[in-house]
Amino acid sequence: MSELRAGEGVDAAALPLEHSRLPAEDVILGTQTTAVHALATLGEVEIGIWEMTPGTASDTEADEVFVVLAGRARIQFVEPALPAIEVGAGSVVRLTEGQRTVWTVTETLRKVYVA
Repeated sequence: MSELRAGEGVDAAALPLEHSRLPAEDVILGTQTTAVHALATLGEVEIGIWEMTPGTASDTEADEVFVVLAGRARIQFVEPALPAIEVGAGSVVRLTEGQRTVWTVTETLRKVYVA
């Protein structure tokens, strides 16, 4: 599927995604995979779907707001140090550029992101 055009829609929860393994340097525990599918670009803002299978991995974040569609995870904020949060379907989270995080996904997590 390519980018959405005006007047089109997609079932973000059911859209098939092509997964690939995370880079070894990001994996802390497990053999998780991720998938991403860009849906649209509005100016310099990208809207898309991201998914990760169970496991623990580190990440350096982009400026982003996301809504969890399905799954469960714990996000630990390493730098800057902030309290960890638990996310699940319906959670809305704001991440900032350069923030270092550790994601522990316990149920395959799918989110719609705006970055």
